[in-house]
Amino acid sequence: MEIKFIDLKRSYAKYGKELEEAVIQVLRSGIYLNGPFTKQIEDTLADFIGVKQAIGVSSGTEALYLILKALELPPNSYVLVPSFTFIATSEVVIRAGLVPWFVDVEEDTFGLSLENIKKAWDTLNLKGKKVSAIIVVSLFGIPARLEEISEFCKEKGIFLIEDICQALGAELKEKKVGSFGIASATSFYPTKPLSTCGDAGMVFTNSEKLAGKIRFLKEHGQTRPYYYEYHGVNGRIDEIHSAILSVKFKYFKDELKERRAIANTYYELLKDVKELTLPKPCEGAMPCWSLFTVRAKNRDELRSFLNENGIGTGIYYSYPLHLQPVYSNLGFKKGDLPVTERLAEEVISFPLYPGLKPEEIDYVVNKVKEFYSRKK
Repeated sequence: MEIKFIDLKRSYAKYGKELEEAVIQVLRSGIYLNGPFTKQIEDTLADFIGVKQAIGVSSGTEALYLILKALELPPNSYVLVPSFTFIATSEVVIRAGLVPWFVDVEEDTFGLSLENIKKAWDTLNLKGKKVSAIIVVSLFGIPARLEEISEFCKEKGIFLIEDICQALGAELKEKKVGSFGIASATSFYPTKPLSTCGDAGMVFTNSEKLAGKIRFLKEHGQTRPYYYEYHGVNGRIDEIHSAILSVKFKYFKDELKERRAIANTYYELLKDVKELTLPKPCEGAMPCWSLFTVRAKNRDELRSFLNENGIGTGIYYSYPLHLQPVYSNLGFKKGDLPVTERLAEEVISFPLYPGLKPEEIDYVVNKVKEFYSRKK
């Protein structure tokens, strides 16, 4: 049996005809940017997240950058970010003229904790450095401890920005992830829970002022035809991506249920495998499970064994950001963020996507158990 890590063709087979019809509708309309499909998906997703404004942009990375750019944070001030995440979370900080400062994460949720944030805050305070914002990532679709972190940000007078590029549809105490901070950014990259056939993203916010500025910034900083008040970017979403998202969103809530059902099956079937440590979402969390990621003993050997048996897996992320060459000037060294470094050596993600069949889940689980039985 062959099981892909993520099988994009299955979702296409499910609603490919609708996607093609929507794309053809855009092509025939002659409206390829800032058209009705973009307005529709912005309004739909703002309502879904529970915020006043949604702005479609060219990628999740650009969404994060535009938030930082629009906030006009003090130049060279510090932004706290997790080290255990994709580099987009930190690279946008550099682009915005700010300094990323890496923070360790929790073993259970893979996200930032208030305790680790306070440690980083104290470290920077002793150095006389100003912290202006925190970017919190709800990694793998598991909500971070957003309530606690939000209260800390209010107390310190700094901005909470949410990176929900893997977490659209996740909830914390019946409130959608992406609605806790000043703004949030998501991605519609092909492997995300709600995806398009290429790169696109969106910003969510309740701030009319911030949303208005981001709308200008994504259009090169243009506030009226050929009149530029800001240094902007070419950061628009296009009508074809918006049309694809509008079709896919009709199935999104059902697919979230399916993702959660698959994750629950993995939990039930793997709970007694002592060599695995399953994630433990915080109280009141309802993940969207963009990825099902566990900590595994003999991770690399397990991955090779599963690959030999036709099972695709993923490793996110094998090289912590604080130890990357590009950030060597910040002075972090091995051992500074022990949980992140341990996770980088232990995590593995198993197949999880709508359309994954029960017998395929059983096959994955049985091969995992077979591997560890051979190690005894």
